[in-house]
Amino acid sequence: MDEELQAIIKNFSQTGTIFFGGKRNTIKTFSYNGEIINIKSFKIPIILNGFIYKYFRKSKAKRSFENASILSKKGIGTPKPIAYKENFKGVLLRDSYYVSEHLNHDFTFESIFHDLPHLDKDKMLRGIAQFTFKLHEEGIEFLDHSQANTLVKVDADGNYNFYLVDLNRMKFHATMSFEKRMRNMHKLTPDEKMIQIISNEYAKLYGQPEEKVFSTMMQYTKEFYTHFYKKQALKKRLKFWKK
Repeated sequence: MDEELQAIIKNFSQTGTIFFGGKRNTIKTFSYNGEIINIKSFKIPIILNGFIYKYFRKSKAKRSFENASILSKKGIGTPKPIAYKENFKGVLLRDSYYVSEHLNHDFTFESIFHDLPHLDKDKMLRGIAQFTFKLHEEGIEFLDHSQANTLVKVDADGNYNFYLVDLNRMKFHATMSFEKRMRNMHKLTPDEKMIQIISNEYAKLYGQPEEKVFSTMMQYTKEFYTHFYKKQALKKRLKFWKK
């Protein structure tokens, strides 16, 4: 990492333009080497996690960089990784940063739920099935394979190209079983008609009966969203009781 990039990271809180500001992490854009880059600042971990990240586990920034590098080598879409930075204080990881190119995408996969002009939903759903199949064939289990973590760019021919972000949670396998593949798609959409299209395309690529793919994908999707909605309802009740 050169001095210019180190200086940018050092002054992260005072400079840059906020691209995403959340409770846990913040993403800002900066000008670097004549290009626009993203720098993701990860929330300072609690003391126990800070100790674990120092001695026993890679930081989220390091995992993001390494996972992005693997994806890039395998030809899987993701913003180009540039660097990562970890700052330690004694025996604890304090703050960490992941640096990548800034990708000018058209929308995220979440847009499938909105009526956007010129959006071919059938084509986009089949595209995400093809993209996910390629991931699985490469043995990549993206644990946060969800609507918000997939950026979409439309090329001149109207094709949808997909790029993964928020990459710190991944597993890599020599091969992926049928069950693992189906479970890995459970966050994509709760909509049964959309799942029918995705499963139809995936089944053709995988050489499995469409009904088997659809029913298994629906099973895992229902399990996930049932738990998700219960969790959301509980959070609302807790907020009400705190008032």
